[in-house]
Amino acid sequence: MTGLRASTGRALVAVLVSAVLGPVGCGGSQHTADGDGAAVRAPAQPTTDSRTPIERRRDAACDQLGPKLTACAVEDARADLAAGKIDQHQFDLDTAPEWQRRLTEKFEKTCKGAAYSSRQVRVLEVCFREETRCGPLLDCLGHLSDRPASGGKSRTSP
Repeated sequence: MTGLRASTGRALVAVLVSAVLGPVGCGGSQHTADGDGAAVRAPAQPTTDSRTPIERRRDAACDQLGPKLTACAVEDARADLAAGKIDQHQFDLDTAPEWQRRLTEKFEKTCKGAAYSSRQVRVLEVCFREETRCGPLLDCLGHLSDRPASGGKSRTSP
């Protein structure tokens, strides 16, 4: 794995190192067959978002970070090309729009399937908002694996 593929792997690892990955469900409307074999759709019901507020925040952060991390991987591939680590052909393969789209989708699916704490979701949000360059962004996302500070301050008598 070279170029974008390797770089993206590093970016995804930095983001997901401490994530507790849960199963990713695939939902959708259920179909049944009527007497002549044609599919019959269940009646449409009003769409309600059953996600918790933290899940909605997580998903929004994942949607924002996916394209940004893919752009960082392209930046890494460009640096590898300039340094002679990959050739132009490999760079073109590794940065093809379809490949970038699939990497972004893979990250978003994995990220949205993670059971992040509210602190970790906040890390995702703050890193996206505050870090405009790739290196600092990845460093910031490394805080996903930090242990939360203890709840209370230690007090000593005077």
